[in-house]
Amino acid sequence: MFASSKARSKAVVLLSGGLDSATTLAVCIDDGCEPIALSFRYGQRHAVELEAARRVAHALGVAEHLVVEIDLRIFGGSALTAEIDVPKDRDLSDHSEIPITYVPARNTIFLSYALALAEVRQCQAIYIGVNAVDFSGYPDCRPEYIAAFEKLAALATRAGVEGQPLQIRAPLIDMTKEQIIARGLELGVDFGLTRSCYDPDPGGRACGRCDSCQLRRAAFEKLGLRDPAPYALDEDTDY
Repeated sequence: MFASSKARSKAVVLLSGGLDSATTLAVCIDDGCEPIALSFRYGQRHAVELEAARRVAHALGVAEHLVVEIDLRIFGGSALTAEIDVPKDRDLSDHSEIPITYVPARNTIFLSYALALAEVRQCQAIYIGVNAVDFSGYPDCRPEYIAAFEKLAALATRAGVEGQPLQIRAPLIDMTKEQIIARGLELGVDFGLTRSCYDPDPGGRACGRCDSCQLRRAAFEKLGLRDPAPYALDEDTDY
């Protein structure tokens, strides 16, 4: 399914268990890379995503999936890592303020871990599923940020100093959510295995009202498809 004529190289893929990271993993494999999936248990309230990441990695035939334990709750400052309500039913067209679901420095922390792993394992690239089109206003999802981190990686690693810098690949950065879903389906991603909600119920069902759920459901609807992930509100609402 993921046959490629390219030489098989190694890459670290940041895998959260959500729609975007699952598609990014599939793209990495389709690019001809041997992926090492890297996930984080960082004190997030939506830790159900880690089980989703495990399912996705297994379904796509990933041989190695690492889960790093860190605790960003010691910093707080985000609805995902502190006792702050997750915003619901927000107007996503308003990017005037960075939402409280932004986790300070999260992508920088994750990419730093990925960079260390990639250098030790002699990987050529790091894949990250950030997106600058259908996103919630996070500063670390922009092309400028990815370009800047790639420059940092070239300066901060032995591989970079020796003239073989790692690439930071963000294959979804210019895609709409509908395009991401379509690409994932083309590559055989089972989105029923993924979870994207910021505030799932105790059973792991998505709320359907946070920013992430709104973006995800709207994209499936625009494609004329039903989102296969479970939603708590589907018990009360026709969808």
